[in-house]
Amino acid sequence: MAETPRGRGRLSSIDLMPSECDGIIAWAAQELGNRERTQTDIYAEFVEKCEALMREHRGELEFKIPAFSSFNRYAIRMARLTRRLDQTRAIVSQLADRFDPADADNLTVMAAETIKALVLQMLAEADEDSVDPLGVMQLAAGFKNAVQAQNISTDRRRKAEADMAKKVDQAVTAVAKAKGMTAETAEAIKAQILGV
Repeated sequence: MAETPRGRGRLSSIDLMPSECDGIIAWAAQELGNRERTQTDIYAEFVEKCEALMREHRGELEFKIPAFSSFNRYAIRMARLTRRLDQTRAIVSQLADRFDPADADNLTVMAAETIKALVLQMLAEADEDSVDPLGVMQLAAGFKNAVQAQNISTDRRRKAEADMAKKVDQAVTAVAKAKGMTAETAEAIKAQILGV
């Protein structure tokens, strides 16, 4: 029996808000993620911002402001997403501690490339009508974080290589003095070890 393709399901009242509200929705998501204010306070300001937007458009933009219950479902969805991201960060942190810098760098590059590929694939496969501005914003943030992770990993690798070079320099210098080697011989040994 063939499986029936599943769609996105029924759109929430927040999903149905006009694109002019994207900034307000993004603000609400940020406030919910900060966990510094109550959901009730954030919702009250959300309603004020929506009403102000409608007043600003002087009757040319009318939309239904989502009820608190709809906002609550949105907050729960955002909390779940935030919790998953926090868990992922914790797992990656634990893995990074167990690997040396080169292994951690390879793992980070692999994960970042996978995330970037998924983001680009999702955007390529999306219909123009089905693109959710908030979803695109979250994908863009994921893409940006993946690129930043690669940069941090590269910086960590450079620091590890610099530390290694310093330790090699100190060790070869100490051995050279103890064995009476010339400065040229010591430099040649360092170059062989460090590959320069």
